[in-house]
Amino acid sequence: MSNRIVVDPITRIEGHLRIEAETDASGKITSAYSAGTMVRGIEIILRGRDPRDAWAFAQRICGVCTLVHGIASVRSVEDALHRAIPGYTIPHNAELIRNLMIAAQYVHDHVMHFYHLHALDWVDVVSALKADPVATSALAQKVSSYPKSSPGYFADVQKKVKTFVEQGQLGIFANAYWGHPAYKLPPEANLMAVAHYLEALAWQRDVVKLHAIFGGKNPHPNFVVGGVPSAISVQVDSPKGGGMGKGPHFRGGQDATAVNMVGLQTVQNVIKQMQEFVNQVYIPDLLAIASFYKDWGGIGDTGGNFLSFGDMPSKGMWDTASYLVPRGVILNKDISTIHPIDLDKDDEIQEFVSHAWYKYSEGDAKGLHPFKGETELNYTGPKPPYTHLEVEQKYSWLKSPRWQGKAMEVGPLARVLLMYADKSCGGHAATKELVDYTLKTLDVPVTALFSTLGRTAARGLESKVIADAMQGWYDALIANIKAGDVRTFNDQYWEPSTWPSHLHGVGLMEAPRGGLSHWINIDDGKISNYQAVVPSTWNAGPRDAQNQPGPYESALQHNHVMHDPKQPIEILRTIHSFDPCIACAVHVTDPNGEELVQVKVK
Repeated sequence: MSNRIVVDPITRIEGHLRIEAETDASGKITSAYSAGTMVRGIEIILRGRDPRDAWAFAQRICGVCTLVHGIASVRSVEDALHRAIPGYTIPHNAELIRNLMIAAQYVHDHVMHFYHLHALDWVDVVSALKADPVATSALAQKVSSYPKSSPGYFADVQKKVKTFVEQGQLGIFANAYWGHPAYKLPPEANLMAVAHYLEALAWQRDVVKLHAIFGGKNPHPNFVVGGVPSAISVQVDSPKGGGMGKGPHFRGGQDATAVNMVGLQTVQNVIKQMQEFVNQVYIPDLLAIASFYKDWGGIGDTGGNFLSFGDMPSKGMWDTASYLVPRGVILNKDISTIHPIDLDKDDEIQEFVSHAWYKYSEGDAKGLHPFKGETELNYTGPKPPYTHLEVEQKYSWLKSPRWQGKAMEVGPLARVLLMYADKSCGGHAATKELVDYTLKTLDVPVTALFSTLGRTAARGLESKVIADAMQGWYDALIANIKAGDVRTFNDQYWEPSTWPSHLHGVGLMEAPRGGLSHWINIDDGKISNYQAVVPSTWNAGPRDAQNQPGPYESALQHNHVMHDPKQPIEILRTIHSFDPCIACAVHVTDPNGEELVQVKVK
């Protein structure tokens, strides 16, 4: 006898996602279907607009990933200019500042995801009430040098959680399956993790200052085609003061920008804060928790195809060899070979709508390259409210991106595997060392990387690699400023009147959740077509014309056995391991403001 489990919406993600899963008599998932239940439509809004303004609209694609969409958008226009005018570049300082902003987004996003969105799939908050604070202190000091590890500290945290429970108001810890037998951590480990959950809340408020300094605000920092809008103030003293600034770069008094001596020192402090938290809290917690869930190293395999566009250049976006994160594709788990990506070939990167609520002018079975992409909404699904999706037909607002006809997983695991495998510079030494250390510490084979556990671990390992790299970009920026180079913006070809009548380009980057691409066509200075292919479209997309499942669907169909269909923690663990970010907008609430979660079993 088979059951159909419906989880709608998946909570602790950005946007709206519905999962339907078929299980056999033993509770094993045999088929899974991923449905984005909200339409995006930014592509339609952007038609006919000034390309230089696109980033401000594109940022609104997502309420979490505002920075990455802004950067991808300005890169699309810059790439279009570079294709038409090969000498067009952006200043090195701008690249360094963008690298720092992207890197800060990585570390901030990964830490917040681990503790506040994903850790509760592994950590039983209520169990922490049974912990001995003295034993918890001993455990914390054993795994890390983090100073907040005294018995009194953990006793205070335990008291806070106890208050929540006694009042019947778990607050931030609500909507979970506490007491589920899938939780394996001892009470002391649970208490340590809960304490660090709260620490991460305070930590994240400080580290976002970097985005405000370079981008003027956070969220939705400012960007500009041709560089960054953050002019560098090399002197911050008042013109009336004793140290009056002189020369063309004087930015004293009211004209001073945030990128001055004070602001840059704040950036340095943020980098150190990030490194310390990752090294002393995130990585030790990750390894400690993972040691109790090693069986999940054999669950959640998507099939072994991975894609990364690469990012964080040291010599400009058009010198892919200078990227910290390599560009390329891994097929069938073969990390001995990295396949190149051709961005312009019609049959290389395509989006399909066979099972998505869109319509293509030449038929829905055909895939379209993003430069030729179409966004025509065509809802043909059941009239809400409905019990089940019509999975044999169209069932999602997400398209199905493919590379050479293959479904590809994108995200931290893809990037870590590519850095691990990259032979262009003898392999990424830091990444290889971290991966090998993790496998040895957990005593799991390399095949464990291709799993829910591996996906979760890769996010943490990447955080350390990226946080460490930030110091080098910061030092390079400071060295440029000291040498008198304060240029952050290329105003050449700023005016569309200087552009060819037709331009097209693609803005690529690796967002925290994976490969992001904004594809733009410009005619007579206006946007004629715009397509955003986002990480969660790659991962969460439905089946394609060949009925190939997307990565979410494939992962759920790999070795998942439900203990209790009404408490689908197994589904949440794997879906959350991707860190879904389906779309921006609103959460699902009832008239009283309570979040709605519906789990159906039939």
